[in-house]
Amino acid sequence: MTSPTRIHVRGDSPYDVVVGTGVLAELTTLLKPGVRTVAVIGPETLPELTRPVAAALAESGYEVVELPVPDGEQAKTVEVAARLWSELGRHGVTRSDAVVGVGGGATTDLAGFVAATWLRGVQVVLVPTTLLAMVDAAVGGKNGIDTPEGKNLVGTFLPPAGVLCELSTLGSMPKADYVAGLAEIIKGGFIADPEILRLIEADPEAATRPDGPHTRELIERKIQVKADVVGADLREAGLREILNYGHTLAHAIERDEHYAIRHGEAVAIGMVYAAELSRLSGRADVVARTRAILTSVGLPISYRADAWPRLRDHMRLDKKNRGAKQRFVVLDDLARPGRLEGPAEELLEAAYKEISA
Repeated sequence: MTSPTRIHVRGDSPYDVVVGTGVLAELTTLLKPGVRTVAVIGPETLPELTRPVAAALAESGYEVVELPVPDGEQAKTVEVAARLWSELGRHGVTRSDAVVGVGGGATTDLAGFVAATWLRGVQVVLVPTTLLAMVDAAVGGKNGIDTPEGKNLVGTFLPPAGVLCELSTLGSMPKADYVAGLAEIIKGGFIADPEILRLIEADPEAATRPDGPHTRELIERKIQVKADVVGADLREAGLREILNYGHTLAHAIERDEHYAIRHGEAVAIGMVYAAELSRLSGRADVVARTRAILTSVGLPISYRADAWPRLRDHMRLDKKNRGAKQRFVVLDDLARPGRLEGPAEELLEAAYKEISA
């Protein structure tokens, strides 16, 4: 066991993100007093992830209910959420009890949403087991499910009671999934912490390994970026929008791919698009650096040329939009994100031509 790091997330409902190896014993410290029953939500295809969590809770005296769900985005549907609500009712989960979500970002999104909507809100502790979930999805209190019209369009804001990042789970990740998670870390470098970029540029190959010399530092730096932002703006009233850098096009690509593409791969392409928008609108020019760092770790930087009409339609249904006015997060400078509101259609298309394959 390594000494755990505790990253504090401020706000009206503050909580800690615990990071380390062999830190599962810290799980019970994140639950608030008075809990009797804990519902553990995890992917049905990966029982090896949920069993240790359920066992640790049972050994601590909690009554544990295991609720398996489909893996990935297939779990984030109203049908799955409705089944979980029924299970919570059948097992007598009350407002003083808790939900624990174990798995990747889709599972933690679902667990947070179900916890937020059951009895108008029960506490939830998230145990992310993928790189993407650790550095992004599980931190911040945004929970959601998908609809046929788009990703995360139905959701809630409920800060977790805590987040536990057990780094040993990263060792079993397929490399392509791990690399995809790097996109969110790289995003944190461009919008807030350039040291992240420098660490990856110094040894890109090491950055693609869970046992890399800077893995823990990269994870903790990205969590700190998100903690600082969401602690100041939980409900995305202003500052938190910067976390959507690269995501407007990314979400459109995910929908175009019927969610078969990895989220991080879509975000990588979306960041190149956002960098092109920044450059073409006379702001920061980080295009070359964006392309170089993403390419160095094996992430994609382009998308199909013929997809633009479909992507343009998808982007019109984006959470950042206000009425008919589109809003994009761009960079005024490195680590200085800004907003591009109501850009001309010609500018949007010109930026896409720069990234189309």
